Amino acid sequence: MVATLRAAYALPQRPAASPPRSVARGDGVWLRSLSAVLPSGALMGAKLFGLSRRRRVSYLVTLFDQESGEIVALVDANPITAFRTAATSAVAVDRLARAGAMKVGVLGSGVEAHAHVRAIASVRPLASLAVYSPSEENRAAFARTMQAERGIPCRAADSERDAVSGCDLVIAAARSRDEKPIVEGAWLADGMLVVSIGSTLPEQREVDTATIARCDLIVADAPDEVAHGTGDFIAAARENVPFAAKLVSLNDLLMGKADDRAQAARLPMYKSVGAGLQDIAVAELAYREAMRQGLATDLPIDISVKR
Repeated sequence: MVATLRAAYALPQRPAASPPRSVARGDGVWLRSLSAVLPSGALMGAKLFGLSRRRRVSYLVTLFDQESGEIVALVDANPITAFRTAATSAVAVDRLARAGAMKVGVLGSGVEAHAHVRAIASVRPLASLAVYSPSEENRAAFARTMQAERGIPCRAADSERDAVSGCDLVIAAARSRDEKPIVEGAWLADGMLVVSIGSTLPEQREVDTATIARCDLIVADAPDEVAHGTGDFIAAARENVPFAAKLVSLNDLLMGKADDRAQAARLPMYKSVGAGLQDIAVAELAYREAMRQGLATDLPIDISVKR
C-alpha cells in the first residue's frame, strides 16, 4: 500500500481527478463521498460512508473500469480507510523524518493507531514507543501488543504530554470526546515530526493553535480542505495564526517540488483529511489481490451499462 500510494502521489495530479469530498447532512446523520480517477488509467471509483443516528458508520467503495464503464467490484471500505490513511502517513513520514531509528509517541489506541505504527514501521526503524489513550486498559494492551509485535520497548504513558515528551515522531490518531485539542504546541521540540489525522471536519479538534503556529512546514494531502474544512485550522484562522505560506501539498512533496523546505524544516507536520485517490488506489490493490488469491465473490446480480 505504501509503495502504491508513493507512486500515485509522485505523478502530476489534476485537481479534477480527485475532487474535494462532499458531505450531505441531515438530522443527526451525514453521508460523505470521495471519488477519484486513478492516474494509472485502469480503474476509477467512489467511496461512500455514512453516520447513522445510532452513531454507527458503514463504508463502501465501488470500482469502475475506465475503459468499459462497468462496475468491477464492491469493496468493504472500513479496513480500506484505516489502511490507506496509515499508508499515506508512512509515505509522508518517510520523506519528512530525519534519518535513523525513531522514538514514537502515539495518542490513541484504536484501529488507526495500530495501523499507523505498522505502516510507519514498514518504512522506518522504530527505537521505542509510548502510547496514551484515556482508557488505562486500552493503552496498556496497545503497548503489550506492539512490544511483542515489534520487539522494541513500548510503554503506556500517563498523559498525552508524557507520551509526546522526548519523541521524534508524534502520531495523533484520536480526538477527545469533547473535541478539545489533545496535542499542545508547548510540548513540542525542534526536530520532532507531527502527524495529525483525527480532525477532518469543521467541528473536530485534535491539535491546538500553538501547534499550527510552531510547525514551520505543514504538508497536507488536501491543502484547501485542511485549511478551510478542519476544526484545528479554522480555529487557527479565527485566532489570526498565519499558516497559508507553510502549507505544501503531499503531491508537490513527492514530486520533489518542496525538497529544500522539507530539509530545512525544524518542526514539520503532516496533516491528513483523506482523499479519494488514497481510497481508490488501495481499493484497487485489494481487489486485484483478492482476484489473484481467489478470494473475490461473484455477486448474483447484473448491473446494466447504459450505452
